[in-house]
Amino acid sequence: MAATIRQAESVPASYPALDPAVGADVWQRIESYIAHRYSARDIEWIVEGPGEWHPPLAPATINTVEVWSCRANEWENITPDASPLGGYWLSATGPFRFTGTVGVDDADVPASVATAAQRLSEYMKAKPSTPGATSESTRAGSVETSKSRDASWMAQAMQNSGAADLLRTYRKV
Repeated sequence: MAATIRQAESVPASYPALDPAVGADVWQRIESYIAHRYSARDIEWIVEGPGEWHPPLAPATINTVEVWSCRANEWENITPDASPLGGYWLSATGPFRFTGTVGVDDADVPASVATAAQRLSEYMKAKPSTPGATSESTRAGSVETSKSRDASWMAQAMQNSGAADLLRTYRKV
């Protein structure tokens, strides 16, 4: 099986507009967690063969496929064979360069992804003295209560917000 050794993905012009509260920071976290893209951007993959290869992100449109020529010291266009499972069959070791786009502008965002984005957004906007803060203390006379949360709470936002569970089916193409 051919292996992807590098993936270079550009930043999209915009992200889906679900709710003004769901900003680019939320979409960037979601897209780093899943293999689907909901706004178009350029992509380049460097792949080593031989074997079958599928784009690891979806939806993907491949515009050019090139193989590195040591003799010419440059990339040369090729047309790889189709694989039996719908990808590309690379008969040499390469490396190969696949360029194209991933994502579709104005794509319909599934309800589960929209809900995950909303949950993650709410979790990331937690302020001190509200659930999600690192620590909070309240004193009323001689009674004091305190709450604390692990310092890695933001790193675990995808799981703790419940977004990860909703995005499980979008993890792989």
